[in-house]
Amino acid sequence: MRNTAVAYGETTLPTGVRSRFIDNGNGIVVHMLEAGFEGANRPCVLLLHGFPELAYSWRRVLLPLAQAGFHVVAPDQRGYGRTEGTAVTFDDDLRPFGLLNRVRDALGLVCALGHRQVAAVVGHDYGSPVAAWCALTRPDIFNAVVLMSAPFAGPPSLPFDTAAAPQAVATTGASIHDALAALHPPRKHYQWHYATRGANGDMWRARQSVHDFLRAYYHMKSADWPENQPFPLASWSAAELAKLPRYYVMDLEQGMAATVAPAMPSAVAVAGCRWLPDEELRVYSAEYARTGFQGGLQSYRVGTDPAYTAELTLFSGRTIDVPSCFIAGTSDWGIHQRAGQLEAMQSRACAQLQGVHLVEGAGHWVQQEQHERVSALLVAFISAA
Repeated sequence: MRNTAVAYGETTLPTGVRSRFIDNGNGIVVHMLEAGFEGANRPCVLLLHGFPELAYSWRRVLLPLAQAGFHVVAPDQRGYGRTEGTAVTFDDDLRPFGLLNRVRDALGLVCALGHRQVAAVVGHDYGSPVAAWCALTRPDIFNAVVLMSAPFAGPPSLPFDTAAAPQAVATTGASIHDALAALHPPRKHYQWHYATRGANGDMWRARQSVHDFLRAYYHMKSADWPENQPFPLASWSAAELAKLPRYYVMDLEQGMAATVAPAMPSAVAVAGCRWLPDEELRVYSAEYARTGFQGGLQSYRVGTDPAYTAELTLFSGRTIDVPSCFIAGTSDWGIHQRAGQLEAMQSRACAQLQGVHLVEGAGHWVQQEQHERVSALLVAFISAA
């Protein structure tokens, strides 16, 4: 199916940012935002968004990076926004949504734009593992990496020195999902919920409307929600996971729309939200009302199904060897949702980790909530890398 979407109009974007479409050579026509396109031979910076976001999430970061001398490119990732193929259904082939194919998407896009090198690939939320795999698999192209809000603990490991060990006996012990369901009240992990057939319809046909669902969702995961007071978890166990907010470990019988509904901010709070005014939220809600959420949810299905993660063990033991840094909000539970990942990133996954920056006054949407601080951190890191 060919892309019939149109580029954003000038009133949607800051002056100096443009919207256009590029064939990435990997089967899709990508909608992207860019800044710093006026001059030739500028180093490229690639910005990758997460869920439920868009290239538009980088709207306030594009120009500061362009003003620092970079050609800055932010695509709607495969399955999102105006990039071709967003009419995704649950029964579609999942293989195109695997992490290594997303690396091919990124590589194809920058090549189509005439860049043989990328000064830095920056990823937020689900864009963070995509950026990490770009840097891990093609360090010759992606010269530095910034991971935001989702730590990268490294590739999955292969069993080692097990030839002489006694053969393990298969067990039918309770899974983490059984343990969560046995809690009082019963709970479930949001990533596995997002992998279910009903997750898209729950949000797309939300009783409160897509717009109000997104308002509550963004609010509940931001520093504006006072209950976001994150701390490290001791283990990947039901008792520890139950300490996470409901948007991470949900009530068993509720969908995400009902989960976030009680956190809907008041009209006064919405009017006072400077990092996401209602007219900017409408850019998101209009896109998701049109496409639904399944294109983004495919990544959760890939990530929770071992059949689609097995190919990543090819890189077992590899580290990210290009300069790297990590940025997140101090009010972001995403830093700690998997016990030990932040520490693994610092101790072994990133060989040249040059900083872990926790930004005050930001929750999960750090590049939107505190765009000036994030822009300054990015310019300083990429310029030095």
